[in-house]
Amino acid sequence: MELLIHPTYFPSIATFAMLVQHEVVWEAHDNFQKQTYRNRCYICTDKGKHMLNIPIQHVGGEEGRQKYVDVRMDNSYGWKKIHWRTLETAYRTSPFFEFFEDDIKPLFEGEEESLFDFNMKTIEIIGGCLGIEIPKEKTTSYDLEPSELTDLRFLVNAKNEKDFGLEPYPQVFEERHGFIANLSILDLLFNEGTQTLDYLKSQSINTKDA
Repeated sequence: MELLIHPTYFPSIATFAMLVQHEVVWEAHDNFQKQTYRNRCYICTDKGKHMLNIPIQHVGGEEGRQKYVDVRMDNSYGWKKIHWRTLETAYRTSPFFEFFEDDIKPLFEGEEESLFDFNMKTIEIIGGCLGIEIPKEKTTSYDLEPSELTDLRFLVNAKNEKDFGLEPYPQVFEERHGFIANLSILDLLFNEGTQTLDYLKSQSINTKDA
């Protein structure tokens, strides 16, 4: 079964589980929409669930719309330094932060401008950490109702988060906030490390009712 999925910023655990378990084609021809995982992810800090948001350069045009692949990140804001500092503060005491630090940190030191390409790079880096090859195939046009792919593009929506029944795993601040499900893949990676891939493969995610 081939899935149609958006590349997002350090994808959610549910999205990465689907990526690990199935063949994937990346949606590359839709319009950019606000309040989605296209330019945000969620981690857990000492204060609880926390959003990391990538600022983007807004352009004019008809109704202010632009294609996802055309969106440029606003690097004048210095968000990369802020995101990395936040990750360090949140996960420095996690079991595997130092193990993967040298793989992840360079992502926050580059000068990339394309949001789409940067998101693909975050996914590829995580794939490298897990020892898996990330699919490269992208859509060539926008299809509202694809007939040959299973449409999971709704996974990009950050509002009205669905309960995918993910199994709990130890988290840094679990004693303070309880288990927080479906955070960024970074949370799982830093907490579970070498067991991350086995965890992703073992999740039975029901997307039919989502």
